[in-house]
Amino acid sequence: MKFLAIEQSVPGAGGDQCRPYLRAEAERAWELYESGVLRELYFRSDRDAAVLMMECLNREEVEEILATLPLVREGLIRFDVIPLVPYPGFKRLFGAEGTGN
Repeated sequence: MKFLAIEQSVPGAGGDQCRPYLRAEAERAWELYESGVLRELYFRSDRDAAVLMMECLNREEVEEILATLPLVREGLIRFDVIPLVPYPGFKRLFGAEGTGN
């Protein structure tokens, strides 16, 4: 199942606190990418926040994996996790029930 994980700020946490963990954060993200769990990784253009596309069995697995990121483990960032499903609109429009047949 696909999940979108959007980084959220933690009140009181800032760049100076994060800096010592950034290399370890990048290394862990690379490990997750290499394992196939982290499918895509982006950075928002409108603010400093990571956006992750993940492939996991369920939300609990996503939460467990995100907890292994050093910045999450240290309480400096958190993620809003959004489960995704395939877009159903095409079937509604063009499937058997959408054609009047």
